[in-house]
Amino acid sequence: MKNVHELKHPLIEHKLAILRDKKTGTKEFRELIEEIASFLCYEALSDAKLEEVEIETPICKMKTGKLNENKYAFIPILRAGMGMLDGVISVMPNAKIGHIGMYRDEETFEPVNYFFKVPKDIEKREVIVIDPMLATGGSAIDAIDLLKSKGVTKIKFLSIISAPEGLKAVTKKHPDVTIYTAHIDDHLNENKYIVPGLGDAGDRIYGTK
Repeated sequence: MKNVHELKHPLIEHKLAILRDKKTGTKEFRELIEEIASFLCYEALSDAKLEEVEIETPICKMKTGKLNENKYAFIPILRAGMGMLDGVISVMPNAKIGHIGMYRDEETFEPVNYFFKVPKDIEKREVIVIDPMLATGGSAIDAIDLLKSKGVTKIKFLSIISAPEGLKAVTKKHPDVTIYTAHIDDHLNENKYIVPGLGDAGDRIYGTK
């Protein structure tokens, strides 16, 4: 899986340890999700192309590079993906935002799509899809399918925790999509939850369980 990048850093492991702990409260959980999301976005933009501009410092004029933030869009998969949004926006505040609404059918474990709203010129942008958990890969694949149907050709996917099964499924269906994840966990259990994981990210972000 050459297009999968796992962040390996002591600080990330430290923050994940707190995030995974069932004793961690809603407020701290949200803050950690946002913080790790910003690290992922930072890494995902390591190959970003800069445009040359001229600025004037207090000392002199100079030429330097700047990102054209209008060429990017963040697409959280509802609802858990919203927990990462402030983190990625802190890295690139002028990027456009879209939303894809999905939930998992508790019997079939398949994603069900219920909402899709993206910027009108989405096909002209590099799109970064965000979702804290990449488990079976079904939601990620469906989201990428929808974006490609709108003409998007440059897509990256950010997740906090990923299962090997989900990574394999997404990279097989969409080998052109690069995935950035804070950690690759062991496996999926019989209920399709990531092990050891961190539980249901949406429930822990919003305090619904």
